[in-house]
Amino acid sequence: MSEAEDMVGQIEALGEKLKSARASITNRFIGQERVVDLTLAALLCGGHGLLIGLPGLGKTRLVETLSTVMGLNGNRVQFTPDLMPADILGSEVLDTAADGSRAFRFIQGPIFCQLLMADEINRASPRTQSALLQAMQEKTVTVAGESRTLGVPFHVLATQNPIEQEGTYPLPEAQLDRFLVQIDVVYPDRNTERDILLATTGDGEAESTEVFTAAELLAAQQLLRRMPVGESVVEMILDLVRAFRPDEPGVSQRVRDTVAWGPGPRAAQALMLTVRARALLQGRLAPSSEDVLDMARPVLSHRMALNFAARARGDSLTDLIETTAAELAGGKAAA
Repeated sequence: MSEAEDMVGQIEALGEKLKSARASITNRFIGQERVVDLTLAALLCGGHGLLIGLPGLGKTRLVETLSTVMGLNGNRVQFTPDLMPADILGSEVLDTAADGSRAFRFIQGPIFCQLLMADEINRASPRTQSALLQAMQEKTVTVAGESRTLGVPFHVLATQNPIEQEGTYPLPEAQLDRFLVQIDVVYPDRNTERDILLATTGDGEAESTEVFTAAELLAAQQLLRRMPVGESVVEMILDLVRAFRPDEPGVSQRVRDTVAWGPGPRAAQALMLTVRARALLQGRLAPSSEDVLDMARPVLSHRMALNFAARARGDSLTDLIETTAAELAGGKAAA
C-alpha cells in the first residue's frame, strides 16, 4: 500500500470516528450542529474556542459532554473579579515533616487538565487573564520561577456572556487572537427546543459515551496537519485575510472606511487548519473554497475590529465578513 493510499484510509477511518463522536455529543447537546462542529474543529486543530452566548443555552453542558466523548480529563473554573492567578495555576505550600524538616510542595490548580472550561472568562481581572494567556499559547505555566507543563493535549473552551458587561474586563486583542475560533451559541429553533424539553425534564437523561482517547485525539491532530490543501484554497485564504487589512493596497473602500485593524498571519494559520477540520467532519479528503467561506466568520470575527465611525453608523462586522468573502468567491468564480 502506498503512502497516499494509507493516508486516505486513515482519513476515512477518522471521518467515521468523528461521525460517532458527533452522534454521542448530540445525545446530550440537542440540535446546534453548527456549534458542535466548530467545537470539534477547534479540538481537531489543537486550538482553543471562545463560546459566546446567553445564559442557559447549554454551553457548560456541551463542554462537559465533549470531555466525556473525547476521553479528556476536564476541569471547570468559574471566573470572577476576585479570582487570582494562583486559583487556576496552583501554588506552593510549606509542609512540615514528622522530623521537623520543612519543604515547599506544589499543589496543582485546575488548569492542570486536558480540557479546561473557563466560564465567563471576561469576569476575571487582567492579571488572571494574562496567566491564562501564557498557558493557552505555550502549554506551560510558571509558578515560583519554575515552568510546569500542562496536560497533553491541552484545550481551553471559554464562555462569555454578550449582554452582561457590567463589572467585566474585556479580553485584550492578544488573548482573543489565541482563540482559534469564536463560536456563537444562539437560541434553538422551536422544534429543537421542544426536543430539549422532552429529553431533559423526564426521570432520566441520555448519556454520552467515550469515542476517542487522548492519544487518539493527538493522532487525529497530526493527521489533520498532513492533509493536502490545494493551491487555489491557499490563495483564497491569503486573499480573504488580506482583504480585511485597511492599509493593504487594493482593498475595498468599504473596508478602509469600516475596519480599524485587520487579522494577522495567525488568522491565516487558523483558516488553514479549520478548513481541513471541516473537510474531515464532512468525510472529505481535502478542503475546498466552500470550507474557506464557511470558516471565515468564526475565524476572523474576533481578530478584527470596527473603527469608531463604523460603530457609530451601526455597521455589522459579521455582515462585512460575509459580504466580502462572498464577493471574493464570486470574483474567483468569474475569473
